[in-house]
Amino acid sequence: MAGFNLTPSDMSTFVLTGIPGLEDAHAWISIPFATCYIISLFGNFSVLFVVGKEQTLHQPMYLLLCMLVLTDLGISTCVVPKALCIFWFNLKGITLSGCLTQTAFLGVVSATHSAVLVAMAFDRYVAICNPLRYATILSNARIAKLGLVSLIRGIVYVLPVPLVLSRLPFCDNRIIPHTYCEGMAVAKISCGDLTFLRLYGLVMGLVLTGIDLLLIALSYCLIIRVIFGISSRKAHLKALNTCTAHIGVMLMSYTPYLFSNLTHRFGQDIAPHVHIILVNVYVLVPPMLNPIIYGVKAQELRDKMRKNICRM
Repeated sequence: MAGFNLTPSDMSTFVLTGIPGLEDAHAWISIPFATCYIISLFGNFSVLFVVGKEQTLHQPMYLLLCMLVLTDLGISTCVVPKALCIFWFNLKGITLSGCLTQTAFLGVVSATHSAVLVAMAFDRYVAICNPLRYATILSNARIAKLGLVSLIRGIVYVLPVPLVLSRLPFCDNRIIPHTYCEGMAVAKISCGDLTFLRLYGLVMGLVLTGIDLLLIALSYCLIIRVIFGISSRKAHLKALNTCTAHIGVMLMSYTPYLFSNLTHRFGQDIAPHVHIILVNVYVLVPPMLNPIIYGVKAQELRDKMRKNICRM
């Protein structure tokens, strides 16, 4: 760690080490990072292009998908380019303002992402349980308002964290054993009192994620009740098929997020590099797989994407 000593003029700079304990393997680790990011960019921009171009896809379901795509791009782009700079060029320095900006942006986008998943569950509930009023309840204007509310909620939730971090005194050791400026990782190198940040992060994280998961579970309980009330087996399968893409995306998003948060707060015996890898799975894998899942399960989107690819 001697190579990371900071001079007095560097005291406004933090050092991101990448994946602690695996520094010698950074070049190899960068390969799946870069591959996942390139696939994510191609898949998500393809969805945005096709939905934007095809008027028939200007429907609530696909507009919500575009919001999900934008949050996926935000999450991965906030983390991966800096991580690749660490892996490839050993550019480990980041200013305090840059660190806090990354922390705030990632938190806002992640919270918005969760809110969009709730809106998508509500969309499926209305489509299956109240199809005759679907266009009235979920107009495009209302979808835009839902997106705005989701963004504002994310900002309100995350804003206290960078504000408190900016006021904390930091020790001489400004080495962050991480690939990006994660809130608690930054707080741990502070010499100040972290009680508020620990309680706020734990309580608000559980409340926000708990409410979102509860609303999603409630939506699917109502959906399942309606599906079991349908006598036709074909109608059963059709109704379930409209939900499978969202269920797959939801599992891909929440599983690594919850697991990484729990290990971060309660898994003290877990090796640091294992935790960092788990956290990076959250920012790498869902953004890469989500457009693939929807491309496979949403027939109308799949057909439109195939048509546009064939034209190229």
